[in-house]
Order: sequence, then structure tokens, then C-alpha cells
Amino acid sequence: MLCYWGAQVRECFGLSQPDKVKHGKCGIRSVCPKSAVQDMSAGRSFVGFIRDGQVSVLKLRGENCDHDGKLKQLQLKKDRIRSIVCGGAGAVFLVYGGRVLIMDKSTVCSPLKGLENRQVIQIACGDQHSMALTKDGQLFVWGDNTHGQLGLEKEQPSSLSAQPVKSLCGIPLAQISAGGDHSFVLSLSGVVFGWGKNSAGQLGLGDTTDRLVPTVVNSLNRKKTVSISCGGEHTATLSKGGTVFTFGSGGFGQLGHNSFEDEHHPRVVAELWGSKVSQVTCGRRHTLVSVESSKLIYSFGCGMQGKLGNGEMIKQCVPFPVDLSTECDHAYMIEKLIAGENHSFALFSKKLGNESKPDPSRILTLDDRMIDRWVSGSDSWKVIKKDINNVFSSAASLNGSFLKTSCDEHYQMSEEHCGLDFDLVKASFAKLSNNERLISEVVKVVQQKLLPDLNPNSAGVEALRLYLLLPELFRGPQEQQRTELTKAMASKILDLNPAARKVLEMYWSKLPDDMLRNLVDLFQKESAMLIGRISVVKMDLDIATHLPKYVRILQMVYQVCRSAHRDITKSDFIVHEVNGLLDVLQTINEDVNNMWFTWAGQIQALVAQQTYYNTILKNLITLPCIFNLEAKCSYMKNRVWKGSYELTLRRTALLEDCFSLLRTARKQHLRGCWLAVFYTEDLRKTDVNKRDLFLNVFRELCAPESQLLKENDNKTLSWFPTKLSVEKEKYFLFGILCGLAFNNNSVVNLPFPLALFKKLLNVKPCLEDLIEFSPVLGKSLRYILDYSDDVREMGPLFTITWDGTEVELDPAEPGKVVTNYNRTEFVDKYVDYILNKSVEEVFEEFKRGFFNACDRCLVEMFEPEELRGVLVGNEEYDWDILKKNTTYEGSFNAEHPTIISFWEVFDELTPNEKKAFLLFITGFEKVPILGMSAVKMRVRSRFDFTQDHLPEALTCHALLDLPVYQNKETLRTKVIEAINHKRGFWEE
Repeated sequence: MLCYWGAQVRECFGLSQPDKVKHGKCGIRSVCPKSAVQDMSAGRSFVGFIRDGQVSVLKLRGENCDHDGKLKQLQLKKDRIRSIVCGGAGAVFLVYGGRVLIMDKSTVCSPLKGLENRQVIQIACGDQHSMALTKDGQLFVWGDNTHGQLGLEKEQPSSLSAQPVKSLCGIPLAQISAGGDHSFVLSLSGVVFGWGKNSAGQLGLGDTTDRLVPTVVNSLNRKKTVSISCGGEHTATLSKGGTVFTFGSGGFGQLGHNSFEDEHHPRVVAELWGSKVSQVTCGRRHTLVSVESSKLIYSFGCGMQGKLGNGEMIKQCVPFPVDLSTECDHAYMIEKLIAGENHSFALFSKKLGNESKPDPSRILTLDDRMIDRWVSGSDSWKVIKKDINNVFSSAASLNGSFLKTSCDEHYQMSEEHCGLDFDLVKASFAKLSNNERLISEVVKVVQQKLLPDLNPNSAGVEALRLYLLLPELFRGPQEQQRTELTKAMASKILDLNPAARKVLEMYWSKLPDDMLRNLVDLFQKESAMLIGRISVVKMDLDIATHLPKYVRILQMVYQVCRSAHRDITKSDFIVHEVNGLLDVLQTINEDVNNMWFTWAGQIQALVAQQTYYNTILKNLITLPCIFNLEAKCSYMKNRVWKGSYELTLRRTALLEDCFSLLRTARKQHLRGCWLAVFYTEDLRKTDVNKRDLFLNVFRELCAPESQLLKENDNKTLSWFPTKLSVEKEKYFLFGILCGLAFNNNSVVNLPFPLALFKKLLNVKPCLEDLIEFSPVLGKSLRYILDYSDDVREMGPLFTITWDGTEVELDPAEPGKVVTNYNRTEFVDKYVDYILNKSVEEVFEEFKRGFFNACDRCLVEMFEPEELRGVLVGNEEYDWDILKKNTTYEGSFNAEHPTIISFWEVFDELTPNEKKAFLLFITGFEKVPILGMSAVKMRVRSRFDFTQDHLPEALTCHALLDLPVYQNKETLRTKVIEAINHKRGFWEE
């Protein structure tokens, strides 16, 4: 049954005999044609009906026609029509099977160009533009583009053939709608996109600026939008609970807000609150809604020619019911509302049972039942292959699959929530992976069709779901297939714009542990495989091309795991094959250094290999998650230097001379050259102990007398002062010295808490760092956080005293009291003030100097704890390992009497004397970060030394020159004398 009201037209539109028309109140008429109306549409110039798959149209009176035409059945050969939409001057028809026909103003029909071999499931018409949605989720547009209503990202006047809206590729769309000169689409998870004309705010974006590309209506996010409808210059949306939002032009009351003002943001139609609206549709200047489980229809807007159905011909700005009480009985239900230019329609159908039928207007998605059919073989292989091709070649289809429908969670889709049901994903893909034939076909389609066409610049974040699904799919394929898939996916991830990558990282942070671990394993194994193929003889182009991509993604995931405090550990990312790569490079470097005896062709090949591997490593060190500590230190140690930077100093004025020379030093000399130190008192020696230099200058700088630093209460650690007692420049020079020590692999006395090394790496210090520096204060703050009783006011104020100065932690509210509710804020501000704000100026000078002397990329290889270990060393003095790793030269061996006596004497030394010996032999007071195993001491016999000679140490090689003493006591005396006074302490 069809009910209609509004402008007078030919009786019953020619659908039935005039005497079959029922006339109700307020000009409402109803008719039950012999052939039921399956679909209909009303535009500015035409109204069209579909009966038995055939289309009949009636031309309406308008600018060029002063009377209504006759109902005309179009001759469309064998085409059976499923859907019709009428626009400003013509109409669009959707044929069963998915073809699209267009009708011009002369009612001539023709196939639409650009949609050949595509199955269309939805169509929409505006005044001068049209839209079509295909089964695989692609949106096509054609017609006028004066206001950007086609969404083609460029200003072109019009398009006669269908064009894809590329920015929506990958978005699983649920509905499309076209208004006068604007367009809207709705995703399966309720995200609303609008574009085109926006003169009255009909896009709901808070302004009146036209949009050339689809733009998310953010204020409708998480509103569970299930339907959209566009009018001439206004738009309406319907949420799952029945709430209606309207926006745009309100001059005729068509927004229903009890006003005639425009709305630039979506606004709830308050008069309909609680009505559980089931349908909403917009005419040019009026709006119709129907209420669930009833035949109640509300209308509002322009009432001219009776199109509101309430007997009034005026503008109506609040919803009023359309009286249909005498037009239909309980056997009918409202199937569709249609609002045109000057007409309104309600299409009724007989109530049916609750059996559900497939929705032909829904895009294709993958679900568990489809996979079960494939696995069971209930369909033929030809059918299965076609299904696989259709689903896995479409990003939109996959992104619309496996949605978390329980409690409507997928409607919470946002930049924080992806809306996927991960349990369903894992279970479904596991079934596929267990069937080799199925997974092989899926992989072929994904590799050949899906990945090459992925859009890196989609307008919505739903397009990113694919990057969460594919790694699970990659569990199943064989190694070669997985490698090719990983290559393609890595490139696509890195092609995403920065904002999209940030959202993807947020999604990664919320993946289940097993899925996150699988993602890490995927790229870690592929990285390891590439690095493992490295050969000194052959250069592999795959490494240079793909390895940096894999590792960059691993680094992204690693940062996610750190920030989100996930259980995935650092060891899960490490690629141990990197150590082999460093060994290869070291071999090449040694060959290059010795190439004076090789022929020219071999020299050229060696230099090419050296350049190649250095380039690879230079890229990798900026992505250090795959390096273990040994590899990082190896890279630091085996770098190729550009030359040397020389310091000639007076022993009596080490620090003064250092500062004088470093003031004018160029950054490139400090960073790229190894440090050579000479003393004016002994210029005969080519390079006198830079470790000795670092030992002495850092002792002087960190001593209380220097007034450079502030000691903690127990005088074990230092921090920057809040009040300067020395020139600010000294902190810059102090930083340079620290950078030089790092650059030259020297362990120094730098008694700072971990906070310093975090700040150098742009990691925010926390309460634990304050506890390390000031245990009493830090633990008192921890007590405040852990206090469990519910107390309104805890006593302390946001006013603190630090370094003799009273400070307001919250200047906007002086004297603010700490409570249960703001105690976290109080502690955070307290820590931030001490470790950041109070020393900001001094620290920035130190940091500037530090990075003047060393490459940032080298520093950022390390974690804060590692960086501290590299600069400061550790205190794990395992003397047994030192003895075990010692080698002997000359006449010495482990059984030599002098060596036996030496170790007996060593074992009898006090702990402090053993540390002094370590300093004597290495130039370091502490153990290197890699532990005592990194100290490879060599003991060489010196028969040219007399019994009066002291042992001598070549610190850069940990070489001990030991005379062959006649007895143990002499050896003991000479060793203790040497280590206590550092006599014999020298370097090449």
C-alpha cells in the first residue's frame, strides 16, 4: 500500500483507477495498486515507481512544465530494476545483478560508463550528481562537481562517467546519500563522512566552508549512527537507539529544533527524544520520520502544498504527527518513507514473519559461516575461488569483517578503538591456515590484488583494520609466500601518512598479547633472514631495499610496547644476526686498511663492499631495537674515523686548557674524529693517555669544590643546581667533555642518577628517578600516592621548598591543598620541578654541548640504563673472569712462576687495591658495560726490565708489561707501588 500527500498530481499517479483511491484527513490519500510498489523515489522533476521489476515514471510540473505528465512505463528490454532514485532532472536505476542505468530529462535510458564489470548495491541522486556503492565497498560518483560534491580531491567541473572516490577506498560503507549539492556516506561502524556544498552548515563540521573530499563528522562519532539522509541544504542522521540529529539549513523549520536558524553542528531533535525513531528521510525543505513498532509518522519543515500531511500550509519547526489512522490497518507496516520536492510518501507492506533475509544493499564481508563453507567443501572449488577473490581483493570487505558486535562495541570505533573482535579473527584465520589449498588461494589474491591497491591516504581510520588482520593471516603461508607478503605490507605501512601511522600504533598497543607477539615475530624473523644472507663476497640488494623497512616497523612496535608497558620484552625484538653483520664489516674494514698490497680491482671491490655495509648499518643504528648491547658497543668501537682531533694540554692546567680549546672546536671535528691527547711536558710521546685525561678532568669537575653540581644528602649522587655559582658556559663545556668520553668509548666518573640519561634520550624522568637521587623525599612522595585511607585533605600544599627556594607547583592556584583526588598531580609536578623545570636552563646547555661532541643517532641507539653503563660503567667486579680471560706473551704462560706469584698477590689485594689495578690496566675506575669479560688483559714478559722497574700498563690495549721478578715479595711491592701511584701508566 502507498500513502501520499503534498502537491496535487494526477489522481493516484496513474497507479490505479481513481475510484480505488482512499481519501483521508489533511489531504492524505492511499492506494493499493494491483502490482505492488517495490520501490519508489521522488525528485524535482520526476517521481518513479518499480513494480514487478519494471519502472514507471511520471513527469512533475515545474519550471518548464505547467502540468503533470502521464505515468509512463519505460521499455528497458530484459532489465529488471531493483531500486530507483530521482534527482534534479533525471533518475538512476539499479538493475538486479548490479548494473546501473541513467535516465535523462527526456526519459531516455542508457548504461552508465565506468561501472562495467562492477556489482552495484546502492545508488543515490542529488540535484546534479549521483553516487553508486559496489558490492566490494567502492564508491563511485558522477555528475556536477561545482561545490566538490563528487569528492574527487580536485576541482573539476563535472564527470560524465563514474569515478572512484579514492579517499574512501578501504572504508567499509553501510549507506550512501546525496543532497542538493552535498554528499554523505556512513560506515558499518557508524562513522559519518560528508563533503560538497556547506553554505548552511549541512556538512555538520561547524563552519560553512565547502569540502572537496570526504571529511569525518567528528561530533557524530560513537553515536551509533545507522542511517543518514540528505535534503536540499540540510542533513539528518538516525542513531541505533532512535535518536535523530539534524543540521544545515533551518529556514523552513526542517531541522525540527523549534527555530528557523541554521545549525552548523549535528543537534538532537529534542521533541523526538525517547520516540525510538526507525526511519528518517529528508525532502528538499522538509523532513519525515517514522517511529518504531507503530505507524506514527512525524513531519516538520516547509508545509507548502500540504507536504507535511497535517492540514497546515505553513513552516513548521517542531515535529507534528501525520494522521494515518484511517489509511491503514494493523496488517501493514511502514517499509519506506520518501520525501521529495513537494511530495511525501509512505510505502507500506504486509507484516511478515521474523525470518531474516540477506541484505542485498550490504557490502560483502568475511564471516565465520563463509569460512566454514569453504573448509567443509560444501561449495564447488570454482565458487570458493570466486568468493575468496571477491573478499580478499577488497580492503573494504576485510575492514568490515569480524566487527565486535557484542554490546555494539564496534560503534565505539575511534582513533583509540579499532572495533574488531580479535577472538573471532584468530579462530577464523586459524581455520583458513589449516587448509593448505585455501590459504594458498587467499595468499595469491592478497599478494596480487589486495596489497598493490591499498590506499595509504584513506579518509577514515577504519581502513587501518587491515593492518591488524593481515599479520594473523600470514601465520599460515609457507616461508617464501610469507616473505613476499611481508615485503608488500611493510611498504604499505610506511606509506601511511604520519597521522594514520600514529593511529595504527595506538591499535597495536591494544592488540592481545599473542597477536602483538606474532606481529613482532613476523618482522623480526624476516629481518633475521635477510641479515643472515649477508656474504662478504656478494652484496644482496634485498637487504638495502627491505631490511630498513622491516626494522623501522619493529622500532615502531617497540616504542609502542614501551609506552604501553606491554609484556613483550626487548629480547623479542633483538636480531642476533646483526652481530654477524658487524663481524663482516669489521673484516672488510681490516681488509681495506691492509689493501696497500692488493691489486686495483680488488681495492675497488672492497671499498664498494665497505660503503654498502656501512650504509646498511648507518640506517639500522637509527632503529636500535634489533641490536643487543654487544652489537651496539661493537658498532661504537669499530666505526671508521675521519681522522683525529688533537688536544695539547699542560698537566698542571688540564681543565683550563681543555675548556680553552673546546670553546672554539668545530662540531664536525669533535664528532667524526678520535681524540688524541698530548702533554706539553712530554711531547716525545705520540699520544698520551686520553683515559688519564678523562679520569682527572671528571674528578675535578664533579668535586664539590668545583661548585658545578649539587650533591644529594648522602653525597653519592649529583644533580644540576637551581642557582648558578659558575658561568653557564661551563655546563656547555662539561657536556662536550661527556660527549667526547662517549664518542671515544671511555668510562668516566659521572655520578648522576638515571634521570640525566633519560633526559638526554628525551625520556621523561619519573618518581623512581627522584627516589634514586633523594631517597627520603622520593619515598615520602611514594607514601602519599600509596596512602589508602579516604581523606579529603592530606595536609601538604602545592607549595614546596627546593634548594632554598619556595615554589608554587600550581601558580594558578597558590596554596592549593593536596587531596586524595589531586595527589597524583602533586607528585607529578613535584618530580617534574626537581628533575626538569628547576634545572631546565642549565641542562639545556649541558645537552647542547653533549650533542656537539657526539652524533645523536649513536646516543639514541641506547636505552637510558645502557647509556649510563656506556659512560659510567658498572660495579660488577668479577675478578675470576678477568683471570680466566687473561692471555700471556713472551716467555710467560699460565704456569710460569712469575704469573703464579702475580695471581697469588692479586688475590691477596684488598677490594680497593683490585679496583686500583683495574684503573691502572684499563684507565677505567669501573667495569665496562659489557662486564669484566670485555677486559681482555694481556701480560707480557720484559727481560729488559731490572728488578727495580715497576710494572707498566698500556691502557688502550689492557697490556701489562711485567718484569720477571725474583720473588713474590718483590712482585707484591712493585705492583702495589705501581697501582697506588699510577707510575708506569701510559698509552701509545
